Amino acid sequence: MAVALVPPRHVAIVMDGNGRWAQRRFLPRLAGHKQGVESLRRCVQACAQRGIGVLTVFAFSSENWNRPQDEVSGLMELLAKALTREVPQLCKDGVRLHFVGERTGLSDKVREGLAQAERETAHNSRLVLNVCFNYGGRWDIAQAAAQLAARGEAITEASLDRAMALSHVPDPDLLIRTGGEMRLSNFLLWQAAYSELVFSDRLWPEFDEAALDEAIAAFHARERRFGKTSEQVKA
Repeated sequence: MAVALVPPRHVAIVMDGNGRWAQRRFLPRLAGHKQGVESLRRCVQACAQRGIGVLTVFAFSSENWNRPQDEVSGLMELLAKALTREVPQLCKDGVRLHFVGERTGLSDKVREGLAQAERETAHNSRLVLNVCFNYGGRWDIAQAAAQLAARGEAITEASLDRAMALSHVPDPDLLIRTGGEMRLSNFLLWQAAYSELVFSDRLWPEFDEAALDEAIAAFHARERRFGKTSEQVKA
């Protein structure tokens, strides 16, 4: 009798390749980001249907401010429009939004938009969607250490873990990067210590349910030992 495979509790994704998708079609880069929102919508629904409890996506890194100003401005406008359009559907689908990252550098309008989306979805429990926005893994570790130092707490692995920006969810079991690149790019440096990594050649706007299932299948094909031997795991 076949044993049902348990889905990963937490999937994290570096959504890479929006700009290249647009450029290959002779479109402005922002068109790729708009198509990327459509891919995220599909992915959120697919994760919920597959019983995945947490999805964390890398939407805007702390290094992305170095991109051309018109692209950054366009991304901020796209975020505002996406929140207005998507939050009602997220509520219907039982998705709870968390925005993870440094907010002090954002405009008042953007900060209020993030906070309002979190308030409107706070009662949902089917899927937690963490959107890492103005986020960097090094920032996360530094802010956690600063919190502990300000409180006079000892800095240990356990105390740092509790102070991380994603302390409300378990560490990701599976981390996917699209777009053909094979690096973390300052994403979840602490939390990904034992994540299974899958790198997809598909650009993010092309990432669909079948690609997600391929990544999950790769996850299930691996043996997660967490420092133990294969014999210990099997026992």
